[in-house]
Amino acid sequence: MDVPGFVCAVLLCSVVVNGKPTLRKDRVLYQDPEVARQQANDDNKSFQYDHEAFLGKDEAKTFDQLTPEESKDRLSKIVDRIDSDGDGYITTAELKAWIKRVQKRYVYENVAKVWTDYDLNKDNKISWDEYKQATYGYYLANPEEFEDATDQFSFKKMLPRDERRFKRADLNGDQAADREEFTSFLHPEEFEHMKDIVVLETLEDIDKNGDGHVDEDEYIADMFAHEDGGPEPDWVKTEREQFSDFRDLNKDGKMDQDEIRHWIMPQDYDHAQAEARHLVYESDQDKDQMLTREEILENWNMFVGSQATNYGEDLTRNHDEL
Repeated sequence: MDVPGFVCAVLLCSVVVNGKPTLRKDRVLYQDPEVARQQANDDNKSFQYDHEAFLGKDEAKTFDQLTPEESKDRLSKIVDRIDSDGDGYITTAELKAWIKRVQKRYVYENVAKVWTDYDLNKDNKISWDEYKQATYGYYLANPEEFEDATDQFSFKKMLPRDERRFKRADLNGDQAADREEFTSFLHPEEFEHMKDIVVLETLEDIDKNGDGHVDEDEYIADMFAHEDGGPEPDWVKTEREQFSDFRDLNKDGKMDQDEIRHWIMPQDYDHAQAEARHLVYESDQDKDQMLTREEILENWNMFVGSQATNYGEDLTRNHDEL
């Protein structure tokens, strides 16, 4: 993997994407599944949200490889995995535990995929110097190739920000990250001690005037670039109302860090619980608040659609993995 080239491409793509006139960013880390479905606007996108929650984002992308019959067969095997007590019924609690496992597995597998790209000396740790060299080494050694103002700004901004995040993830302060620390560095939203960093980085991304707060115009500008001078889409008007009614809690016209945390990481919300309840509600034909294999397979398109899952591979793994 060409890490410097990859990072450069990501940063450049970010610049291009940010220029789209109707861009809508999703800052909320723990979004209500029902809200996400309403925003999807069609059944296929709504089901895709369920597929990614139930299977994981990477696995959901591979579904098209299987026929509906093959997908149902794989799903039936997954049901056996979810039914932890083997009583033939899937409860909300069992489904919630499965969804949390899928989320956790995705995070750790992502780290495993890139570990060797950063562990340059193969000591099973990643120092800050190793990460900096792998990620920014080409830029640091060839600054003349990044004379474009946008590129320079991106790298100059990201390097100290990454270093700050790395130091927060380095719990024992040895300037090197083991796998757990590096996981918290790459996926800070999954770790309690890293959530302040997520909030701070969100603030820095949106706060264009540097006053340490996010006002309504900055909030909207992060989602929508009003370039053509025409009327705002209805969803933008709705977001302005959301800012006034629900984001700006103390009604001072702007969001501070506490309000940003409440927005992107609501403390009273359990995503896995909400998704599990939704899947049970939609598939529970006899309304006993549990699912049988038959009920799940009857509503198979909500769980896996007509697409494939590579959980067949997962069935051969150690069940205690991760």
